[in-house]
Amino acid sequence: MIDVLVVDDDFRVAQVHAGFVELVPGFRVAGRARTAADARAKAAGADLVLLDVYLPDESGLNLLPDLAADVIMATAATDQESVRTAFSRGALHYLIKPFTAGELGERLRAYARYRERLANGGQLTQDDVDRAVRVLYDVPRGVPRAVKGQSPVTSRLVAEALRRADRPRSAAEISDEVGISRATAQRYLASLAQSGRALVTLRYGTTGRPEHEYVWRPGASFTT
Repeated sequence: MIDVLVVDDDFRVAQVHAGFVELVPGFRVAGRARTAADARAKAAGADLVLLDVYLPDESGLNLLPDLAADVIMATAATDQESVRTAFSRGALHYLIKPFTAGELGERLRAYARYRERLANGGQLTQDDVDRAVRVLYDVPRGVPRAVKGQSPVTSRLVAEALRRADRPRSAAEISDEVGISRATAQRYLASLAQSGRALVTLRYGTTGRPEHEYVWRPGASFTT
């Protein structure tokens, strides 16, 4: 399991990004931080950090060299200097907000493949290093993945139920409406989020873990 620290000063954005991370098998959220100081304290327990540039106490770019974990930038900073500085200080990827669950998911899966390439337990050859770098940046763009084993009929029913909903819906609510199991609804909703057609939020109750909720992304195409 790859542990991810989400660093963003906006707790709502951090919740959404954490939800995106949890959709990708093999990844889990190890924590969240809203300041550079908090990120420094929590980064030791993470394998990967999703890092914003704009933090209230210090630029995330200044934080980069102090982090032992790998870093993917997740930020609204689009100026050339920020991008160059991020890569020169060790960032592996640079994602510009707002991005979809699918866009982050592709980079997380590429990062997982990169780690696998470097985890042979011995000395690396040049070919090993070259292959690891290639898979890190082998990120499909603009083409949603077909999900093996999913029924087109069920997929359409779930998408229709979510699109006509007047508020965010949980997997349990969609499962009741469509007449499928909660686990099946969760699987299809996660697929919609990964393709960028649905957005993920978190609902906090009085006890227990927060529940994922899904809302149809405005302007999203109904078909992949």
